[in-house]
Order: sequence, then structure tokens, then C-alpha cells
Amino acid sequence: MGLNPEATGRTTDPIEHTYNWRDVALYALGIGAGADDLDYVYEKRGPKVLPTYAVVPAFEACRQLFDVIGGDMGGVVHGGQKITIHKPFAPCGTLTTVGEVAGVYDLRRMAQSVITTQTRDEAGELLCETEWTIMYLKDGGYGGEAPPRSLKVRPPEREPDWIVDASTTESQALIYRLGSFDLNPLHVDPEAAMLAEKVTQGRPILHGLCTYGYIARAIIAQEHGGDADQLKTFYGRFSKPIWPGESIRTEGWREDGRIIVRAAATERPTDHIFTNAYAETRG
Repeated sequence: MGLNPEATGRTTDPIEHTYNWRDVALYALGIGAGADDLDYVYEKRGPKVLPTYAVVPAFEACRQLFDVIGGDMGGVVHGGQKITIHKPFAPCGTLTTVGEVAGVYDLRRMAQSVITTQTRDEAGELLCETEWTIMYLKDGGYGGEAPPRSLKVRPPEREPDWIVDASTTESQALIYRLGSFDLNPLHVDPEAAMLAEKVTQGRPILHGLCTYGYIARAIIAQEHGGDADQLKTFYGRFSKPIWPGESIRTEGWREDGRIIVRAAATERPTDHIFTNAYAETRG
């Protein structure tokens, strides 16, 4: 099935997502939280919900819209992610999400789609928004519309204001998939990884959104005394893969009211895995 440019503007029906403290604790463990993060993993403390949990209630909307957009799923990779948080998540509840195909674009050598979502709480108040940039490595050159010019974010020419190194385990993708609903076999099955060898080098790679959560946790730890509720916007581009068991080095620069970030595998410090990235806080 080829890409369907006519998918632009299509929306999902409202999709409900019910969660409890176990769900948010498992998600937090999936993005590297541990014994030093009891506020996020222990029910006696709520638990609090990390802001990147915004991608979890949105995931089913994206999955449904993938079917509408079409394309060769064997060549699909996650290009970029943005979340905007309007209010903190409750420790449990039922959320409602509506997704929309914001655009389908031809990059000639590959193609791109953009999916946006809005998630509301039980009172109908807007809780969070997400934007997913999806790349189709096998579907370009069909004569479609080019994408709008993308945002360029570069670190300033100075040392970062902070650096955080965080380890992942060999089982990190196995944990993350259980708390995120992202069951793509590319992240656990060597045979599936071999089919996407151009990206994976034949080995299961860590979920991009797992990496995204690790980097967000680094930002939270370094800004506003570790208060996760202060994170308002987080955007970035997945540039290269990382493998379970590697560590993630996040660098942050406070610049013009934003935190500009960049991440690499600690073992490969010049091999940047997350770029063109920034966060905005409420302070």
C-alpha cells in the first residue's frame, strides 16, 4: 500500500485511555527511573506522572492513523517528537485523545507524515498535545508536496551548562514496551531488526521514545529543582539509534529562555542520537 496524501486532515474518533498507578510507575521504570525516583514509582507518593507520559495515551491514535496514511511499514522510523503539557497528569484516570494527520509530504528520497493529538482529562480540559514526525524510508519520490521548512535548533558555541549520563540496561526495551504500548518487534526481535538493518545494524534498537523519556528526565533533574510539573514543551529529532545497554549523555544549555539539549551515546560521545532539540519550562 502506497502513501495516501489525501490522508491529510483525517482524524480519529475520540479514544479513551484508562490508567492507574501501576501503569505510570511501569512507564517511569521504562525510561530509567529507579529507587532514587520514588515519587514516580511508589503508590504511597501518588505516584507523580512524568510529563512524557503524554505519548502513551496518544499512541493508539497514531497507530490508527498509520493505517490511514499507508506506506511501507518496513521502512518507517520515528523522525521527531514534540509534547506540550497544559496541566499535570493525575496519578490515575481516564483520558480521551483525538488524533489528526497534519500532513503527508514527499522528500523525494523518502517521505514524511506529521500526526498531532490532543488529550483531555475527565473534565474535558486540555491536558496535553503531541506532534509526531514519521519518516517513510521506502515511499519517497511520488511527486507530492514538500514539507514546510523545519525548525533549526543548534547548541551555542560554548560548554554546556550541565551534562547528565544515565545508563540503560540490556532489558530496557523489554520494560519500555510494556509501559508504552509500543510493541514494534524492531526493538526486541533480532529477526525484525535484521529486516531494517540499514537503521539497526541488525540488532534491536532502543525505542526512540524511551530515549526521549531519558532525556526529559535529565532536563527535569537539572531545572527547577527537579520539579517535573514545570516542563511545558519538549521537542527534538531522532538522528541516530541507540542500543539497549548503552548509556545516554544529555547536554543542556540555558539560552534565550529555553533549554537547548543534545544527546549522544556516552560510549560514542560524538555520535549524536537526539538533536535539533529544546525544552521550555514554566519558570
